[in-house]
Amino acid sequence: MDGTSKREIGPGFGRRDLLRGAVALPFAQALGGRAAAFGADDGDRRPTGMIGRQRDPENLEFPFSALDTRRLLTPNEQFYVRTHFEVPEIGAKTWNLKVEGEVERPFELSYDELRRMPSQTVTALLECSGNGRVFLEPPQVGIRWELGAVGTAEWKGVPLAAVLERAGVKPNAVEVILEGADKGEFKEPNPRTPGVIPYARSLPLAKAKAPEVLLAYEMNGEPLPPRHGHPVRAVVAGWYGMASVKWLKRIVVTDRTFDGYFQTFMYTTWDSRHGLPTIVPVTEIQVKAQVARPAPYEVVPKGEPYRIYGAAWAGGSDVAKVEVSTDGGQSWTVAKLIGEPVTYAWRFWEHEWRTPERAGPHVIMARATDSRGRVQPMERDHDRRDAVISHVLPIEIEVR
Repeated sequence: MDGTSKREIGPGFGRRDLLRGAVALPFAQALGGRAAAFGADDGDRRPTGMIGRQRDPENLEFPFSALDTRRLLTPNEQFYVRTHFEVPEIGAKTWNLKVEGEVERPFELSYDELRRMPSQTVTALLECSGNGRVFLEPPQVGIRWELGAVGTAEWKGVPLAAVLERAGVKPNAVEVILEGADKGEFKEPNPRTPGVIPYARSLPLAKAKAPEVLLAYEMNGEPLPPRHGHPVRAVVAGWYGMASVKWLKRIVVTDRTFDGYFQTFMYTTWDSRHGLPTIVPVTEIQVKAQVARPAPYEVVPKGEPYRIYGAAWAGGSDVAKVEVSTDGGQSWTVAKLIGEPVTYAWRFWEHEWRTPERAGPHVIMARATDSRGRVQPMERDHDRRDAVISHVLPIEIEVR
């Protein structure tokens, strides 16, 4: 299981604290995005410019400092990759989906049958709930993502609600379990699994029936790449990425809450109920803004105009405002939002800054407010353990 955060980087953080994990992006950019990458493009194995966080299984993040604010969608080859086990090899012709449990009509669905069903397209951001984990202290056991475990894509598929309707959900149903074909075994340092288990997460029935939840077979107009769930994956728009189960093979409707490994030991936070701390699964994406440029430890020229920019998102809400601070949070200026809001996607923003004449270190911050009035917090909520990292992150730079 991922470690628990006891302390986080704040306005008074030390240079060595962030340097341990944050030096990769500007260095990678200086060398054309290749410094921390696995290497040149090798088909589906090694996309150019991606930052390797784990090799076996493969976990890759997008160099967030390379964010292009002229393009809403993240190209497939630059979309972050989160895998828990080895990528299963599944052909579209042999794939089928079992629908069972608390349903009137259990059935199996082939790839061709799924594609013949009425489809829809959803533009949605996916973010790993551990995105930004490198900013937490002490160092965490889980994947030490910096800023790039996030991306927005256009997903095409069949609403999960349509499949559930065909099956006939029984009145006593409460949750829908999504099971992937990827499987494996955890030993140390995670809590041991009971042997080999598949990756599985559940959704409350109301969310499973929501129109933004798809069984997707296309990503940005192309068949799903193997690392992104080919041939079919779930896309749960508005929720963190762990809910969007890849390589989908089985749907189980249940009459009780699901307490599987990835629903309890991983991707959970603490919630106080009746004065007692209770483990609850991670669900909805929180409001958040991230700085793309300047990158951590970037050197910028003194006394000149500089474009600070980045992206913000808020799950199923629209981003209403982004504020920028160039003095470590002492003062804030409203940034300019770019383009029009797209529900479930990110919103780009920018701010023109005149760098000071005085050379030295500076801390850049950004915070977002959404249409529901939620404001990105300045401090880390310790009850979130090592997940849902949505507080304001300081970006230390050097003016020379």
